[in-house]
Amino acid sequence: MTTTPSQHFRWMIYGANGYSGALIAQEAVKRGYTPVLAGRRADNIAPLAAQLGLEYQIFGLDDTAQLQQQLQGFQLVMHCAGPFSATAAPMMQACIAAGAHYLDITGEISVFEHAQSLQAQAKQAGVVICSGVGFDVIPTDCVAAALKAAMPDATHLALGFDSSSSLSPGTAKTSIEGMAQGGKIRRNGKITTVPLAYRVRHIDFGNGEKSAMTIPWGDVATAYYTTGIPNIEVYIPSPMPLIYGAKLANLVRPLLGLNSVQTFLKARVGQKVTGPDDQKRAKRGTYVWGEVTNARGERKTARIQTANVYSLTITGALAVIEYLMSHQPSGGAYTPAKLVGAQLVSQLPESGMIEII
Repeated sequence: MTTTPSQHFRWMIYGANGYSGALIAQEAVKRGYTPVLAGRRADNIAPLAAQLGLEYQIFGLDDTAQLQQQLQGFQLVMHCAGPFSATAAPMMQACIAAGAHYLDITGEISVFEHAQSLQAQAKQAGVVICSGVGFDVIPTDCVAAALKAAMPDATHLALGFDSSSSLSPGTAKTSIEGMAQGGKIRRNGKITTVPLAYRVRHIDFGNGEKSAMTIPWGDVATAYYTTGIPNIEVYIPSPMPLIYGAKLANLVRPLLGLNSVQTFLKARVGQKVTGPDDQKRAKRGTYVWGEVTNARGERKTARIQTANVYSLTITGALAVIEYLMSHQPSGGAYTPAKLVGAQLVSQLPESGMIEII
């Protein structure tokens, strides 16, 4: 199906001054697009808009009526302003009211669950709500979809990735919040809180077998909506000292949830973390892995190598935006693979094909 030509497609990047938001804006301009940049503070947004020759708008998310007014006339909002646990809900609601598609680059389980709770509202409004159109969770979501197709009767799904990339400030702050909330898996269809490093196993993500531990990654939410598989875990490779450290952190996890501790740790992140530059992103690709099993104990394994996590976030977000420029899906809450298809990750620069054995 065809839709509005891209030159008439009016869209916004909210939080364009952040690490990922700025990179998406820069790549969009290289491709000939003219998104409107937006955020809370003019001193953060205006210089980037001037540099890229783009319009900009300044507004916060606290005033519901003003927020909806600011979105009038837009077909899509690419939401990049974290922490998404605080910012996603009002922007989703405003997009539904304004008739604008909503995308974000979150990895937060609570945000994915909230997005799915808006299914009926989004469908009625004819609006697409699709969280996680960056590295969180495009590659793992596509691997999950491909594995479900390969084993339709799968009952258990494990996913994971191996990346040496350093963190952006936003991702680091989200990780601090996640540590306080403990581990997460999906068990019998329900998201369940478990200790940090709840399970440990040895996995070959694509570059040799390594020790790995479970983490509360977004696919615990999204992969269920993509595949319907009721039992889901996500792993990252971790040396044994780090795994032991995570297990010990369970003893002090209640302290990590204190506002004063969260504020202190996030302030340290703001001072110390800048995110990888172009050269570092180019050198640090990512290995993505997945595994399904069924009730008979049969197993299938998938692997794919992709670009650096932040490079994939840039190209992945723009791929979904371009998809919505040229297609008219029914309104509703989607995951990336449900919206575009399992082939999405393989179409991105520096990505291979998903191989299943």
